[in-house]
Amino acid sequence: TEPVHRPYYNLQHKAWSTGCILYPAAQSLEHRLYPISCRTEPGAQAVIKCKAAVAWEANQPLKIEEVEVAPPKAHEVRIKTFATGVCHTDAYTLSGADPEGLFPVILGHEGAGKVESVGEGVTKFKPGDTVIPLYVPQCGECKFCKNPKTNLCQKIRVTQGQGLMPDKTSRFTCRGQQLFHFMGTSTFSEYTVVCDISLAKVDEHAPLDRVCLLGCGISTGYGAALNTAKVEPGSTCAVFDLGAVLCVHRLSQALPAQLSQALPAQCLIKVEPGSTCAVFGLGAVGLAVIMGCKAAGASRILGIDINKDKFEKAKEFGATDFINPNDHSKPIQEVLVDMTDGGVDFSFECIGNVKIMRAALEACHKGWGTSVIIGVAGAGQEISTRPFQLVTGRTWKGTAFGGWKSVESVPKLVSDYMEKKLKVDEFVTHTLPFVQINESFDLLHAGKSIRTVLKF
Repeated sequence: TEPVHRPYYNLQHKAWSTGCILYPAAQSLEHRLYPISCRTEPGAQAVIKCKAAVAWEANQPLKIEEVEVAPPKAHEVRIKTFATGVCHTDAYTLSGADPEGLFPVILGHEGAGKVESVGEGVTKFKPGDTVIPLYVPQCGECKFCKNPKTNLCQKIRVTQGQGLMPDKTSRFTCRGQQLFHFMGTSTFSEYTVVCDISLAKVDEHAPLDRVCLLGCGISTGYGAALNTAKVEPGSTCAVFDLGAVLCVHRLSQALPAQLSQALPAQCLIKVEPGSTCAVFGLGAVGLAVIMGCKAAGASRILGIDINKDKFEKAKEFGATDFINPNDHSKPIQEVLVDMTDGGVDFSFECIGNVKIMRAALEACHKGWGTSVIIGVAGAGQEISTRPFQLVTGRTWKGTAFGGWKSVESVPKLVSDYMEKKLKVDEFVTHTLPFVQINESFDLLHAGKSIRTVLKF
């Protein structure tokens, strides 16, 4: 009898599983149900048909389609997605500005779900595990993973940038046409396939419609302050664009021990009071930067955004001062230098605007100021400044995924959220069914949302 894909109740895990093959002619439960990962039965790894939001071409609305998701190959995992966030990076690629953008593609990189099946050689995951896909993998073997100064694993970088799995093929098809993967995750699909080094197993009790956001925006901003900038207690910080990145505010308590253990040794924060931070852009990443600056103990956090409606939310995260550049006749960097007695100790650009990147650097204090670039600029754009800015002691840095070693750090971030040490709920302004995905992009472009979570 032909096998039929059906959900079943897994007695061992005491939970419903979507990964089974039902043989209708079989007489007993023992012989009727087989995990899709089981390779001993015919059809044990079937192609799954499901809904996905397909970007057929740049700058066009996504279309809900029925797609085919192939079984995972060696060292791959197939996941049932339960929730996904909508990030500016998704919108950036959809706009056509992304130099690595490929079409047709299934976007999405802020997801959470359950393992449905695993490929050959996968030892760290099993069906039913609660997981978060990671666009920055961690193989633990390449020279990048072994170096504590970076989180940029290169094991699958080439094929991931080509929108393909490591064997240079795709697991997605629609109407007979191959679809590209996105950032190795493609969470805008009910089912997706990722490499086993691009996946973090997290607390099974974690709410998936919240911890999905730790797959990008919150972790990126939070880590930019703690890991990349290494904001010091007492610092004054400026955040440009109050999005999802967190900034540092003075705290009487040290970092949670669990979070400290997740940081490389050279990333631990020095205890030197008096620092200031400037955050350019008060979206999700910007707010996460503010949160990170607060956790690090900065004494003053300045939020910069042209949308004054974002100021109140940023205050809840720890921002102390707010500036709308449109309210001033002078360049914003000059305004900040005047406000902070020579410039801020740390600045964060969370927008992706090359002119703001320069302003963020020039707002830093001579001799020791550090500016961190988080936002991604459009294809072909370049940054510039007078060499004198760097010669006189300012530092320009960039960050990806907040510098976190992803596989080992994301479970700790989830634990911090579960223990109420890390804000996540506060980022969610809208929750929509997956089929309303285009509405979530409209909210993003209108500046009406911090994060919209889509539920399948």
